[in-house]
Amino acid sequence: MDANSSLNEQKSEELKLKANDAFKANKFSLAIELYSQAIELNSSNAVYWANRAFAHTKLEEYGSAVQDASKAIEIDARYSKGYYRRGAAYLAMGKFKEALKDFQQVKRISPNDPDATRKLKECEKAVQKIRFEEAISVGDEEKRSVADSIDYRIIEVEPQYTGPRVDGDTITLDFVKAMLDEFEKQKCIHKRYAYQIVLQTVQLLRSVPSLVDVNVPDGSHFTVCGDVHGQYFDLLNIFKLNGLPSEENPYLFNGDFVDRGSFSVEVILTLFAFKCLYPTGMYLARGNHESKSMNKIYGFEGEVRSKLGEAFIELFAEAFCCLPLAHVINNKVFVVHGGLFSVDGVKLSDIRAIDRFREPPEEGLMCEVLWSDPQPQLGRGPSKRGVGLSFGADVTKKFLQENNLDLVVRSHEVKDEGYEIEHDGKLITVFSAPNYCDQMGNKGAYIRFTAPELKPNISSFSAVPHPDVKPMAYANNFLRMFQ
Repeated sequence: MDANSSLNEQKSEELKLKANDAFKANKFSLAIELYSQAIELNSSNAVYWANRAFAHTKLEEYGSAVQDASKAIEIDARYSKGYYRRGAAYLAMGKFKEALKDFQQVKRISPNDPDATRKLKECEKAVQKIRFEEAISVGDEEKRSVADSIDYRIIEVEPQYTGPRVDGDTITLDFVKAMLDEFEKQKCIHKRYAYQIVLQTVQLLRSVPSLVDVNVPDGSHFTVCGDVHGQYFDLLNIFKLNGLPSEENPYLFNGDFVDRGSFSVEVILTLFAFKCLYPTGMYLARGNHESKSMNKIYGFEGEVRSKLGEAFIELFAEAFCCLPLAHVINNKVFVVHGGLFSVDGVKLSDIRAIDRFREPPEEGLMCEVLWSDPQPQLGRGPSKRGVGLSFGADVTKKFLQENNLDLVVRSHEVKDEGYEIEHDGKLITVFSAPNYCDQMGNKGAYIRFTAPELKPNISSFSAVPHPDVKPMAYANNFLRMFQ
């Protein structure tokens, strides 16, 4: 080994140690940057690639994690952590069968490792369960509406129930306020009223197009919030800072209401209740986590089963399929959870024409609306998540010009200040779950637009305390092993 190579190895090891420290401090983006510098100096060290894969996983960049872990395996086919990291990334993407193969390989390399044995067994159980569910599943064309089969009016409310009540079919502000108080005390409302909220929301959502036009009169304002992810107490803080939703104080929550945080039932019932109370004071868009596959892994399904019962799982899945995919404010601001498209020439009419009443597909416009992310480079690139794509400022500019729009607002990504302005000021990411998963240390944000100018007025806010229930408390047992 020459002196230059030896120096590079020494520097790369120093960078790896700094990256490890950043990782321990939950500074995952910095860790990725430092591991990348180490890789530039010494690209033949499998540890650097596997460590960077783990950091990508923490940022939910599972596609990048799979690529890095695969590189580690390519360098050293006996490096068990490479298979372990790739298996964990596949698992987080819901690709259990691919994950199983990697954990089987970990077990072959380390047959006496009790941790590898335990995780392999859990993965085998998860795959068996999926195969069973696939075997008994009913095709979409054969499915009957769950919502249409339930009559909440015939559900009896026991005399001993002391929580808030709805008199008849009309949800009132007094009921909603009382419900918020119950949730704050970690109590739940009666199932009759939970059914009523969800069923009435389904009826409202069924009637709207896949792209909703929002009209904000001159002098009036409109607030857009990003991901909330089951962080109920931070949602209450948004309402404290910016006022409760109403026809005069309307909101758009831009997807990812549930999963990760362990108060997702409270969040979704609150947003749905305000939708029932003020149909044009609460707009809701679908995110990538409003889907069965995500809810099965990241906690919402388990939480619904625990708090409301099995019957609500399919009902929420149906409600999520009714959520619109995008909004346009005053023909100027395009709001979507994920981002833009793999092809040029997509018109608003194309989005409006999407048949959204289904689980999200793995490609096409509906998938891209929910999953895509902006990138600093021009053009388009592969998604760091392994689903959708990345798009540059030129793609944003062209889409806006072709549709006579001024701005794209999207969510879907954690940002240190709760927001980020990119693509020459033409794209804003807004994320409303501060200290995401109780570990990221980020702020949340919301954007207030006032007509007619619709200049974005962005407010950041910090996390507030919540009861001692950890994020992912209801998540897939197997996934929690890798958190």
